[in-house]
Amino acid sequence: MLVDDFDFHLPEERIALRPANPRDSARLLTVTGRDVGTLGDFSFLDLPGRLRRGDVLVVNDTRVIPAQLHALKGQAHIGVTLHKRETADQWWSFVKNARRLKPGDRVEFGPGLAGEVLDKADEGGVLWRFSALPGETLEQALERVGQMPLPPYIARRRGTDAQDAADYQTLHAAKDGAVAAPTAGLHFTPRLWEALAAAGITRETVTLHVGAGTFLPVKADKVEDHKMHAEWGSIDAATAARLNSARAAGGRIISVGTTSLRLLESCVSETGEIREFTGDTSIFIYPGYRLKAIDGLITNFHLPRSTLFMLVSALMGLDVMRKTYAHAIEKEYRFYSYGDGSLLLP
Repeated sequence: MLVDDFDFHLPEERIALRPANPRDSARLLTVTGRDVGTLGDFSFLDLPGRLRRGDVLVVNDTRVIPAQLHALKGQAHIGVTLHKRETADQWWSFVKNARRLKPGDRVEFGPGLAGEVLDKADEGGVLWRFSALPGETLEQALERVGQMPLPPYIARRRGTDAQDAADYQTLHAAKDGAVAAPTAGLHFTPRLWEALAAAGITRETVTLHVGAGTFLPVKADKVEDHKMHAEWGSIDAATAARLNSARAAGGRIISVGTTSLRLLESCVSETGEIREFTGDTSIFIYPGYRLKAIDGLITNFHLPRSTLFMLVSALMGLDVMRKTYAHAIEKEYRFYSYGDGSLLLP
């Protein structure tokens, strides 16, 4: 399967630079039927009426940290985006000008935050050991010195500002560790959850710390040759048991975002039983993969040629997703992290 099969033209003006206000006023394109693709134009406030009593929405409670750091080494600008934690003070990162660094180098990122290069990998990957002020955690130092890691397609056009510190966190954000937001969750508000609860729709929570690898382009010609970066996730036994019980009672498991979906598919058996899980996952879902853990997906609109567009094509069929995205572009839906969303029900 070729990566070119997942290409499409997206006009630049369709890329959202700010979220909808209020968040739940974002548009919601519903797509029903794998290989059929019946489309409907709604908003997120219509979501309770598009689901069924007994359905369960699974959200990701990861919280985005200020994961972008900047420094000078001589005259060279060193741009760092953290992407995966190894220990309390060690992170793998993608680095601009990584060729200027070697193991043992020490870089000052700001007052009271320094990093030592421990190792280097391919494609600009650098492992750092960080040191903060006495009595200060790394998280506290990042809050002082770091910047929110907005997706490149937003940061290139307008930069990052103070509003993003709130805009780029979901209502469910509770556990520090993500360097990209689980953006489908950005549309949810207290009043939307109240309406969902009144409609008999419940919520469960999992954790997947989203890495910056989600923004890396697919450079391989063949889909099967692409290597996914690992991300850490967790679902406890009680949550897994409730999801299994809800499904056994006839409810549908609807993932809020591709991050929740990828975690659930990492811990499901061949027979569809969701199990307790804690650890790394580098699962890569593309057409030919049979999804077992979920019955539907709420997700934003993704980049052409991206692993996320491949994932939704695995769920609904590539022809349906081409039709869906053509409709979204024609009807002027807003794309990507701060954009509108879709409800995919195969």
